[in-house]
Amino acid sequence: MTCPCDPNNTYENCCSIAHKNIKAVKTAHQLMRSRYSAFVMGNIDYLQRSHHSTQRPSRKEALEIEQWSKTVKWLELEIVQTTLGVEKDFMGTVEFKAFYIENNQEEVLHEHSRFCKENGHWVYVDAI
Repeated sequence: MTCPCDPNNTYENCCSIAHKNIKAVKTAHQLMRSRYSAFVMGNIDYLQRSHHSTQRPSRKEALEIEQWSKTVKWLELEIVQTTLGVEKDFMGTVEFKAFYIENNQEEVLHEHSRFCKENGHWVYVDAI
C-alpha cells in the first residue's frame, strides 16, 4: 500500500513507523506527514497522541474529527515550507496544503502549523 503522505513511498516504510511508535518521529515535518496520513486513514488515536496535551481535542471533538475525515476523499499533501523542527530543535513550523474532495467539490486546507517536543517527542500545537 502506498503511503497517503507520499505516493512514492510505501505506508510500511513511511507513516506506519510513526503510527506504531510516535517517539520514532524525528522532525516536525515527519510528524506533519504522519498526521496527514492519520487523517486519511481515520486513525484518531494517533491524532490524539500527536496533539499537544494542553490543546488536545476532547473525546467528543475527536469523534467529530474522525467522522468528518471519513466523509471526505483525501487527494494529496503538499508541504509548502518548514522552519526549524529538526531533531535538535524544540519547536518548529510546517506550512502545508491538504487537498480533498467534500460534497463533490475540491477543497484545500492551507495551514501554517506549530509543533514542539513534549515528553521527548514531536507534537502538533496549533495553527498560527
